[in-house]
Amino acid sequence: MPRAKQPSKKRVAKKTAKKTRAPRSPVPAASQPALALRLPDSGPYFGFGLIIAAATFALDQITKYAVLYGLDLAARDKIYVAPFADFVLAMNRGISYGLFPQDGEFGRWVLFSIKIAASILFFFWLRRAVSPLVAAALGLLIGGALGNALDRAIQGAVVDFVALHAFGFRWYVFNLADAAIVAGVLGLLYDALRPNALKSPPKGGN
Repeated sequence: MPRAKQPSKKRVAKKTAKKTRAPRSPVPAASQPALALRLPDSGPYFGFGLIIAAATFALDQITKYAVLYGLDLAARDKIYVAPFADFVLAMNRGISYGLFPQDGEFGRWVLFSIKIAASILFFFWLRRAVSPLVAAALGLLIGGALGNALDRAIQGAVVDFVALHAFGFRWYVFNLADAAIVAGVLGLLYDALRPNALKSPPKGGN
């Protein structure tokens, strides 16, 4: 009768080592990342709003660069665009649409800081956006505010160039960032006033 095959000494030693191996000690709580300091999870439309913000900022800066260096608008009186619109360079030292002009350096950096602070506020609001309309509106506000803030930091004033006029009435000279800010405000107002608006985000950020 053939003898039963005996397990090798090496195999037995490995099995014994696996059984007697001490369990891993848990990582001390002090060495774990402080998850309590992490921002809450972003809403479902956070990325969409960021895309709108980035596109608004990029288009605003491209158009300003084009009128300053492509069309050389600073050396020209105005450029006819349509019966109701011209391109006219206006270096705005106030807030949007030339309101509340600030000539000194102090006023310039105060307005710059306000734009940056507003962008940060809208950014955190965007993280909790629960509808595409709110996300798009906040994206327009962020992109517009950052576009004008960059102008103020580099040029010392915001580059405005669109002049609308009709029936003897002339509107403030503005730029794409100003138009985006107005559109963003209108979007938020519409969302807040519509009857079926969701007034507060659901728990958990979903």
